[in-house]
Amino acid sequence: MNGTEIKGVMIVKLNQIVDSKGSVLHMIKSSSPEFKNFGECYISEINFNTIKGWKLHSKQTQNISVPSGKIKMVLYDYRKESPSFKNLIEINLGRPDNYNRITIPPGVIYGFKCLTSPNALIVNCTDIEHDPKESITFSLEDCKVPFLWNS
Repeated sequence: MNGTEIKGVMIVKLNQIVDSKGSVLHMIKSSSPEFKNFGECYISEINFNTIKGWKLHSKQTQNISVPSGKIKMVLYDYRKESPSFKNLIEINLGRPDNYNRITIPPGVIYGFKCLTSPNALIVNCTDIEHDPKESITFSLEDCKVPFLWNS
């Protein structure tokens, strides 16, 4: 059962100030409605045609944008108490046409695949610092997410 949305997941179009010397790319402000708290901010590189997933956080909220390259992101609501439980959505992110920030609440499983060569850069601003005890990484073949990465 695939739905068109997942409760708590927000997609916000981000501002790009284009300049011949190099663009300014907004990501998140403390005044943004999705901003809860600052935990950490990091950049993750993903190589062309590579898949990173599946990730599930129990406490941490993700705020992700793709300032360089393009990715396909898949999200699956794994929260039994959620009205969108078992909904699955796919979204393409990246510049220049899909420069958005996606907010992913705890309890939503996500993964992504790089669509551009040689790679894509993903910026993640989280509300708590990384804690390896707080997250689970599932294998790509794990049946918890009803999605096949064949496209």
